Amino acid sequence: MSLATQSEFAAALVDPGRDVPKGLTAWNGPQPARRFGVYRNNVAIGLIGALASRFPAAERIVGEEFFAAMAHEFIQLHPPRSPLLFAYGDDFPDFVEGFEPAREIPYLPDVMRLEALRGGAYHAADAVPLDAALVATIEPACLAELTFVPHPSASLARSAYPAVTIWAMNTGENELTDIDDWTGEDALVIRPQMIVEVHRLPPGSATFLEQLFADAALGEAYEAALAEAANFDLSANLAGAFTAGAFAAIR
Repeated sequence: MSLATQSEFAAALVDPGRDVPKGLTAWNGPQPARRFGVYRNNVAIGLIGALASRFPAAERIVGEEFFAAMAHEFIQLHPPRSPLLFAYGDDFPDFVEGFEPAREIPYLPDVMRLEALRGGAYHAADAVPLDAALVATIEPACLAELTFVPHPSASLARSAYPAVTIWAMNTGENELTDIDDWTGEDALVIRPQMIVEVHRLPPGSATFLEQLFADAALGEAYEAALAEAANFDLSANLAGAFTAGAFAAIR
């Protein structure tokens, strides 16, 4: 099969509006439209299932039928580029953000971004988290100049909505109740050992870690966090980051 035929075949699989690729035959006749339609349907069902497994909270929020319809639209515009489906759908949250039928659920893309980060953390490289005791051996005068190497699985989810709470309530982590406080929430997503963890962060902490993950010195990160949250507690937040396993090394 030529490369052009392969491309035509792949495009037709995810787009029901396309004709059956030329040159295909089947044992039951020279026009295998019916058999190709079955194959096309199986591919769509498989990809929708792969997306549902990556975004279970989103599926619970909108319902299976709505999620399947939304995923089907996404698949037609963004077919897989790799046979490794565990990474398929990283750009699904961005698609949903512009998906008109989901406009009335503005927090949905951020919940999905959190879910995508959890998948990334699960498949990230293993590393032993940095021992906080090492910092105690450094001269106090040098602490402000310290830089940290983030743990390979660490990432930050930031939202103008209580996306962490909504995710937790739709995965069984928290009880499903009404949300009275719609303040935005940030989270550290990480897998220090075998299990992926989601840590909801206090004000200023996401900016603090964002700076450190971007190779800023400890003093710079503290100033940035303080500018965002006047009551930012450096000791408490640094201790929380070490407890979560946010770093792999120091410089």
